[in-house]
Amino acid sequence: MSKKEAILSIAAKLFAEKGFKDTSMAEISKLTGAAEGTIFYHFKTKDDLLIAILEMVKTGIVQEFESYVGERSSSSGLEMIEDAIAFYLYMATKREEWFLLLNRYYIYELARVNETTRKHLEAIYTCFVDIFDKGITLGLEDQSIINSASRKTALIIFSMVHGLVWFKHHDLYDASALYHELITCCRHMLTRSTVV
Repeated sequence: MSKKEAILSIAAKLFAEKGFKDTSMAEISKLTGAAEGTIFYHFKTKDDLLIAILEMVKTGIVQEFESYVGERSSSSGLEMIEDAIAFYLYMATKREEWFLLLNRYYIYELARVNETTRKHLEAIYTCFVDIFDKGITLGLEDQSIINSASRKTALIIFSMVHGLVWFKHHDLYDASALYHELITCCRHMLTRSTVV
């Protein structure tokens, strides 16, 4: 691992666990063994470091989910939705620091004033919603899903799954304990004849 990759990895972990404002460059320097000057050589500001981390997270998440979608062959759109929910919850555990980071408020404050940050966040969330949207579209074609406005429904499903992960990360509730209820709720929503 290069020094730059080590800086990104350690900083991502610290920003996720402690928050952006409570992580100092001195702490990153100490944990990586890189002088603060080296960190600032690679990243001009602490915000630039955060943006580079978001780019790394975006690339990693998109690759993981594209690989997942490419390897799966679901028998129906409904099954694809259920598999995508399970994979999202798995990824939120496997790459916990990424998902913790995405739950930090400062990133959204920065996205309001920094277009690059906003684009990275949009790309991450679009990747997630696209997977659910593809499942719904397939389900409408194979008739395992009825009368759903695919993009809006995909956003609702994503919001439910992401909300469970948020609960888990804030020690409010174990997301896995609600997995079956989430699947049941999604099935109910997707297979009823009510238009969303």
